[in-house]
Amino acid sequence: MQLDETDRRILRALQRNSKRTSTEIAAEIGLSQTPYLRRVRRLEEGGAIDRYVAILNPAALGLGMTIFTRIWLTGQDGRSVDAFAAAVRKMPEVVECHLMAGDCDFLLRVVVADIASYRHFQAHHLTRLPGVQSVKTEIPMQQIKASTEIPV
Repeated sequence: MQLDETDRRILRALQRNSKRTSTEIAAEIGLSQTPYLRRVRRLEEGGAIDRYVAILNPAALGLGMTIFTRIWLTGQDGRSVDAFAAAVRKMPEVVECHLMAGDCDFLLRVVVADIASYRHFQAHHLTRLPGVQSVKTEIPMQQIKASTEIPV
């Protein structure tokens, strides 16, 4: 999809706060409401805008610990990878899962209440998935940057 500078301004404005009214965002980027809405519809239909969501504060919900978990499987064949990916998609604690090139097979971002909750999740869920050979846990000390904005 080809984006011009006006499209990019729309996307940046929506990423910052899509809860504002279309009139407010249109005025911010220098369009009237009708052309703004037409462009937004085109961006949605073209796939540049995937969906609209509310970004929650995990700590305010009692889920203040983020853990990064590296997973090694017993095999990297398609069946093993697909089975692991399907199982992880059903785990609400796993908020991101990436198939990796390099040392480990998967990298997970897990959100839990505390270290005891993670230990339970690891022992009773992750390590019991078929094909999991090894699990290594990385505990971040401090979050330096977190953003949902894509540079457009």
